[in-house]
Amino acid sequence: MKVGAAKAAATEWVMQHASKEEWFQGAYFSGSTVEMSNDAELSTSSDVDIVVVTALDEPPPKLGKFLYNGALLEVTYLSWNQLSSAEKVLANYHLAGSFRVNTIIADPTGRLRQLQSQVSQHFAEELWVRRRCENVMKKIENGLRSIDTSAPFYDQVTSWLFPTGVTTHVILVAALRNPTVRRRYVAAREVLMEYGHLDFYSNLLELLGCTHMTPQRVEEYVDELARTFDAAVTVAKTPFFFSTDITTIARPIAIDGSRELIRSGYHHEAVFWIVATFARCHKILAADAPSDLQRAFTPAFENIVADLGITSTDDIICRSQDVIRFLPRLWEIAEDILLKNPNIVTKYQGRQAVQKPY
Repeated sequence: MKVGAAKAAATEWVMQHASKEEWFQGAYFSGSTVEMSNDAELSTSSDVDIVVVTALDEPPPKLGKFLYNGALLEVTYLSWNQLSSAEKVLANYHLAGSFRVNTIIADPTGRLRQLQSQVSQHFAEELWVRRRCENVMKKIENGLRSIDTSAPFYDQVTSWLFPTGVTTHVILVAALRNPTVRRRYVAAREVLMEYGHLDFYSNLLELLGCTHMTPQRVEEYVDELARTFDAAVTVAKTPFFFSTDITTIARPIAIDGSRELIRSGYHHEAVFWIVATFARCHKILAADAPSDLQRAFTPAFENIVADLGITSTDDIICRSQDVIRFLPRLWEIAEDILLKNPNIVTKYQGRQAVQKPY
C-alpha cells in the first residue's frame, strides 16, 4: 500500500469515528510517515501513527493498532493541555517533530494550524534544538534512576532497555531527524556516518550489549520470540498500554520487521525491539497464562537477556550506571552534530522569535 492511500484511510477513520466525540479537538499524523512521500510504499512492518487531540484533561487509553480499509493504523490520544503553547511543544522532542510540517488531519477549532505555524517557524532554531536534546537526556537519566528493583524481572529489563535505547534519540534530535522507535539504531547510525562519527556508533551498541552477536544467533532469537509472541497473543486478556503491539495484526512489525532488519545487515540493530517485545510478551504471559506456560517460555527470554550480559537486578543497576556515566560523551557528539548541522538556525531574527525560557 502506498503511504498516500494509508493516510487517506487514516483520515477517513478520523472523520468517521474520532471526530464524532464531544471532546474531539483535532487530529494529526505522527511517526515515520510524516517524512515519507505519498508515493512511497508503506512496508508491511510499518503503520500509520495518528494523534487524536482531546479536550479532556485525562485522555482515553491509547487505542493502539488496528486495521482500517486495509491500512494498519495506530491511534494515540493526547490532551490539548500538552499542546497549550508553542514553547511547550518546541521543547518536547516527542511532540515537536509532528508540527515541523503540516501533518494536520482535522482541526475544528483552528488552534492546531496556528500551533503548527508557530512550531514550524522556530523548530530548527538552535535554542529549541538544544532544549529538545536536553529533554531526551533528562528522560534517559530519570528513567535509569527510577528502576523499581522489586518489580518482576521482565519489567526491570524494560525499565533499563528503553532509556538505554533513547541514547539514539539524542543523536537523531540533534540532526533534526524523526526519533523513530523500532529502527532507532539504524537511523542513529546513518546520522553518525553523515556527520563523521561512525566510530562512535559502537558505543551505543555496547551499552545495549549486543556487539558480539552474529546474524545467525539473532535470527534464532527471533524464532524464539515468534513462539513466545504467538503464545502471548493466544492468552492475552489483561489490557496494557502496549497490548495492540502483541496481536496477530501487529505480528509483521515485531517478527517480520525484525527479520527484515537482520537480512538487511542490521542484526545488531534488530536486538533492541526483539528484547522489548520479549519483555512485553512475558508481562502478558505473567498476567494471563497458566504458570506452567509462562515457565515454558521463560528460558528463551532469559537467554537473550543473558547474552546482553544481564542475569540479575544487580546487573541491571550496574548497566544503568554505565549509561549514566556515558551521557557526557553522548552530549559532546550531539553538540558537534548540532553545530555542524546546516539546517539549524543560529540567529533569531524578527520580533516574533520565541524567547529563551531559561
